[in-house]
Amino acid sequence: MLISSVDNPKIKEIKKLQTRKFREKNGLFLVEGEHLVREAYKTGCLDTLILLDGTDFNLDVSTINVTENVLKNISELDTPQPMIGVCHKKTLNEKNGNVIILDNIQDPGNLGTIIRSAVAFNFDTIVLSNNSVDVYNSKVIRASQGLLFNINIVIGDLSIIIPKLKSEGYKIYGTKVTDGKSVKSIAKKTSFAIIMGNEGNGMSDAVSSMCDEFIYIDMDNRCESLNVGVAASILMYELGSKKV
Repeated sequence: MLISSVDNPKIKEIKKLQTRKFREKNGLFLVEGEHLVREAYKTGCLDTLILLDGTDFNLDVSTINVTENVLKNISELDTPQPMIGVCHKKTLNEKNGNVIILDNIQDPGNLGTIIRSAVAFNFDTIVLSNNSVDVYNSKVIRASQGLLFNINIVIGDLSIIIPKLKSEGYKIYGTKVTDGKSVKSIAKKTSFAIIMGNEGNGMSDAVSSMCDEFIYIDMDNRCESLNVGVAASILMYELGSKKV
């Protein structure tokens, strides 16, 4: 099938996936470029491949060929890639393994970095508060380099999720710049979760009150704080790479 009009009903529906509201309504999202398309395909999340007509690329999935003007219409990139994937969201809600909890994280780049580090440092689940940036935002997906397909991501109410984790034996670590224990002094645990707060305000008071213990990263006094993506990565390296 070759589609050459941006007014094609199917193209209009696909373009709506650029908005969070439509992504949430339909359980679908877009990825752009060969690497992300292949990552989606490998994990069984790729539903439809949108391909620039004449591009030599084949996957065993429903494919729509489009003209350049249609591809540009769908793409969110300044320089569109010759392929876009329509993917379905995973519907995993069980928390397992090492967990990192994100309380009102707003920057797509930070979330993408945290996803990559979580996969790298043996974290199995990322929990996002309902008011955090959309994990299926195109900037988050690109920053994650497709690793969001390789980790369990749960979105929900932290006032419900955190007590449930505690009832299941998880130790809940909150993060503060100075108060608490140095992460290097924390003993090995089999079940734990780390909470990272908002870029500007840190953890909310309600979330902070549910922590079992607070940890911080030792650093030079000339540096007051770290970017949340960097801080989360360091903490996950220190705790997630420890084998019990």
